[in-house]
Amino acid sequence: MAYLAGGCVRDRLLGQEPKDFDVATSAPAAVVQARFEKTVPVGVQFGVVLVVLDGEAVEVATFRSDAAYSDGRHPSSVHFGSPEEDAWRRDFTINGMFIDPVTDAVIDYVGGRADLRAGVIRAIGDPVARISEDRLRMLRAVRFAARLGFAIEPASFAAIRAAASSITDMAWERIGDEVVRMLIDSEAGSARRAFELLDSTGLLAAILPEIAALKGVEQSPDYHPEGDVFVHTLGLLELLRHPTETLAWAALLHDVAKPGCAQSGAQRITFYGHCEIGADMAVAICQRLRRSRETWERVAVLVRDHLRLLHAPQMRLSTLKRFLASEAIEELLELARLDALASNKDLTYYDFCRQRLTELGAAALKPPPLLRGRDLLDLGFAPGPLFRRILDAVAEAQLDGLLQTRDQAIDWVRERYAVPAPPLPLCTS
Repeated sequence: MAYLAGGCVRDRLLGQEPKDFDVATSAPAAVVQARFEKTVPVGVQFGVVLVVLDGEAVEVATFRSDAAYSDGRHPSSVHFGSPEEDAWRRDFTINGMFIDPVTDAVIDYVGGRADLRAGVIRAIGDPVARISEDRLRMLRAVRFAARLGFAIEPASFAAIRAAASSITDMAWERIGDEVVRMLIDSEAGSARRAFELLDSTGLLAAILPEIAALKGVEQSPDYHPEGDVFVHTLGLLELLRHPTETLAWAALLHDVAKPGCAQSGAQRITFYGHCEIGADMAVAICQRLRRSRETWERVAVLVRDHLRLLHAPQMRLSTLKRFLASEAIEELLELARLDALASNKDLTYYDFCRQRLTELGAAALKPPPLLRGRDLLDLGFAPGPLFRRILDAVAEAQLDGLLQTRDQAIDWVRERYAVPAPPLPLCTS
């Protein structure tokens, strides 16, 4: 006996294409391993084996019931049993159904179909017990509710609120993975709904207190008619559509330093330094949530530079070219576009940069260098600090359009830099 199980059943019943498929079966793990040519024993003690077919991995798990979860993630022991027992050990009713692949019949012991129709996320059985088994289920409930546009059933919601502060007992990497899924699996408005639910359940203050601190931080209405920094951030999240992880984190964290930088003047509220300080805070947050170095380095660039577009029209040509040639420019432009749309909707600076990108083209933004180190050696310069300064100055003049050829660059260097005289020979007499 083998059934499709869990999320793929939920998605099929919702008319959505499943992202992956899980199988629940009466066969023990050893039988599954013997039946298929390529398997990976990811959790044989729990009856779980990955079966690799045509390069795709399918999780196959033996029907089971679980004993207590002593580590908050894994059961201390399992009992291999019936499909009904297996259904009752799962997290939410909408994830606790099976489909017989032969007859296409839905097997539902937990009321999942009714909750799908009602748009409800409901813990199977006692919600307090389900959460105590694996606290990550609190974040999963939020993610499913946000992505599907469902409500969390009152008893399950109350259990999450009561246990919210204990979420940090989990590994931070698992927490970070769930937050990333909320951000990047975003359909229309789902990332915003996720963070509204994180806030209302108390989970936001536990895992991202820096974001909770944005509430009530007022902004000048001429730039931010939408409201305080938290409202603005939610508005930006609402606009996300399957972003990269780095853009998603930057969208969430771009104004994270504003509470500590706010100053009220006679005319308006200012937040001087919030980009630079925010970049450091973004690194610390990404590190806490165990994101990769590549991720937090890029997020830091996006947060630090997210207002540089405002200065683009006044930049000298070489500076503008360097800015537009940045590896992060596409994400930076998208962040700036979303930031504007979530506030005063002024896209002037975004449109300017887009236009200049098109006008200049890739060849002008990243031209091959006119001079290299070998050329300076041939001119008589010795390697050292001056060497680098000359090459940088030539590159700057090239970007400004002052130099177009190698010969022009050589003449330009000869006019501006004196070739050091060779050392005098030692006297040996």
